[in-house]
Amino acid sequence: MFKLQRTAALIAAAFIFMTSAPASAQLETKAKQAIIVDVETGVILFEKNADEQMPTSSMSKVMTTYMLFEELKKERIKLDDQILVSEKAWGMQGSKMFIKVGDRVKVEDLIRGIVIQSGNDATIAVAEGLAGTEEAFAEAMTMRAKQLGMANSSFKNASGWPDPDHYSTAKDLAILANRIITDFPDYYHYFAEKEYTYNKIRQQNRDPLLGKVAGADGLKTGHTEAAGYGLIGSAIRDGHRVIMVVNGLESTKEREEESIRLLEWAFRTFDRKPLVKAGETIDRASVWLGKSADVPLVVKDDVRVVLPRARTGEVRMSVSYESPLSAPVKKGAEVGKLKIEIPQQAPIEAALYAGADVQRLGFFGRAKNRARYLLFGQSE
Repeated sequence: MFKLQRTAALIAAAFIFMTSAPASAQLETKAKQAIIVDVETGVILFEKNADEQMPTSSMSKVMTTYMLFEELKKERIKLDDQILVSEKAWGMQGSKMFIKVGDRVKVEDLIRGIVIQSGNDATIAVAEGLAGTEEAFAEAMTMRAKQLGMANSSFKNASGWPDPDHYSTAKDLAILANRIITDFPDYYHYFAEKEYTYNKIRQQNRDPLLGKVAGADGLKTGHTEAAGYGLIGSAIRDGHRVIMVVNGLESTKEREEESIRLLEWAFRTFDRKPLVKAGETIDRASVWLGKSADVPLVVKDDVRVVLPRARTGEVRMSVSYESPLSAPVKKGAEVGKLKIEIPQQAPIEAALYAGADVQRLGFFGRAKNRARYLLFGQSE
């Protein structure tokens, strides 16, 4: 009996449509760098210079916040712990939370001071409180960013203050946004708060999406002369979350208009479709010397895909496995791969599992099958 690598091509008939230009080809933006990502599938819905290094201004504070949330999750600090404000933190220029030198400020207040008020002073206080110095904290930021998959990012400070060696990319910032949303569900809610008052000074959240885009719940604006106006934004509707990053816009008005337009375009243009359900039989694999001649191949989890609502292109599925499988086959054993190909998207792969137990034939059954194979080139 010879084993062969079998590949079967399947057509997802419910998703066959006339081929046309990808939806993203019909979109333009004034942003110098931009990316829109479907979170569940990781599919990039639109990108423009997404791998281009760029100054990140206050959008860098999302990385600072990630580092802080990680310490909270690991219980190395608590929300009601207090951090001493240094003269360096107090004297930092730019946007401020207005903390005072020598004060001890609760970690939770500093979180709001960073994500709502965009306080440069708050970021330095956090950096010094966690790492001793802002320089040491920035080194840790860069190292952690690399571990998160942000291959083209470098941080030299905690606030995003201009520095030629402080940069990221739209794609890296989208990765960061996805991680902070998924890794810290207990803390992400701070990004959706619309205002915060500290030392009797009330400041509004600068995020232009909050209250204007349905489902918008974060993340962070940024602006410097070199970077222009930028935003990391996210919204969720009916369980469908989209992340968007834009940078290099010319004004707060242009940032607001472009951000709203791009997010609305993403929700209007694309939809998630359940292509394969957990436990659904995708194909059947032959089994050698088994009490059953074949076994169903299934996926463990639902497989969902993102498709343009205009229905462009076709979805193709193929399965691959060593054929035939050798009995016994245990239900739940990984036995192959499912590959899904969608026009204009990277292929999606999912493991295929045996959907049932197949016991090995007894001695006489095996002998009969071997004889049949030798005589006729096939088994029952």
